[in-house]
Amino acid sequence: MQTIWSITRRELNGFFDSLMAYIIIVVFLGLSGFFTWLSANNIFFSGQAQLFGFFGISYWTLFFFIPAITMRSLAEEKKTGTIELLATKPITELQIVLGKWMASWFLIIISLAPTLIYYITLMNLGNVDHGGIWGGYVALILISAVYVAIGVFASSITNNQIVAFILALFISFFFQLLFDVLAPVLPDVLSNLTAYLSFSSHFEIMSRGVFSLDNALYFVSVTMVGITLATASLKRRVWS
Repeated sequence: MQTIWSITRRELNGFFDSLMAYIIIVVFLGLSGFFTWLSANNIFFSGQAQLFGFFGISYWTLFFFIPAITMRSLAEEKKTGTIELLATKPITELQIVLGKWMASWFLIIISLAPTLIYYITLMNLGNVDHGGIWGGYVALILISAVYVAIGVFASSITNNQIVAFILALFISFFFQLLFDVLAPVLPDVLSNLTAYLSFSSHFEIMSRGVFSLDNALYFVSVTMVGITLATASLKRRVWS
């Protein structure tokens, strides 16, 4: 665990030593703040002390932001040749992937932390659905873990950051939207499968404050699949 944390800390320091972390946090807070408080469907327009608008825009914002964060995680290591150097050290491929994954995931959690001021503000405006808001934050954290796992996997199979970014978006697009589109036109068995694989149904349930172990296990399982595939890809590329 100490090795994984060392990689995670190094990656986080790399984010904050450059402008990337600050740009991500500022842009994310700017977009989420605008759509939560100033857009046509803001909190005051809805007349409800809830954060459905924030969770909805964050669902899509993270879809684009996270591939931009993860695209360099392993692709840059392979391009510069440092991945071969890591392979000579007593570090496993799984530890490398987990360290990269945790660093990007923690950066997203750090970006979400300042938005708790929205929650505090709402408590001063009216009766708040605490369960719904905390459910929404848990849903964002879990789906971020999935997006990061997909992004790290995409970065593990190429040394080109742009290709990794596009590939991560392409894979996420299936789970984010395409499965919802395909479900109604497929035979029942495939329709049920694609509907279950879609991110949206699981996210919407949790963001409404309905915590289900099934939904949480779904996000955890997809995250584990992404990490496993990234580890296998990295192992193949390092030893080929």
